[in-house]
Amino acid sequence: MTKLTTDIKANCDLFVEETKDTQQVWGLCNEEGDWLSVDSSEFEQSEVMPFWSNEADAKVHCVDEWAEFTAVMIPLDVFVEDWMITLSEDGVLVGLNWTVQLEGSESEPSDVAKMYL
Repeated sequence: MTKLTTDIKANCDLFVEETKDTQQVWGLCNEEGDWLSVDSSEFEQSEVMPFWSNEADAKVHCVDEWAEFTAVMIPLDVFVEDWMITLSEDGVLVGLNWTVQLEGSESEPSDVAKMYL
């Protein structure tokens, strides 16, 4: 059962807490190795790559238009040290613990990395 709520800040806090505990981050990737990213709902001409703090919350999104994707684990140190740099260079925002209704934060990768300092 998901711990995610309608409180976006609480979901972000949960993301940091759970990923620090498990040392795992979950994203959605297809068979071609393409990671899911979507148009930002907050910022024009920006993309967001969503991530979750556990496999179950990531998997629930692998339906409908995202059915070709599967939940894939990323080690936390690689996520913070490599992914946040690359996403920042590419101008891609980071979504943390989006709900089933696709509600959640859209943050700069550098701000996400700072959550782990």
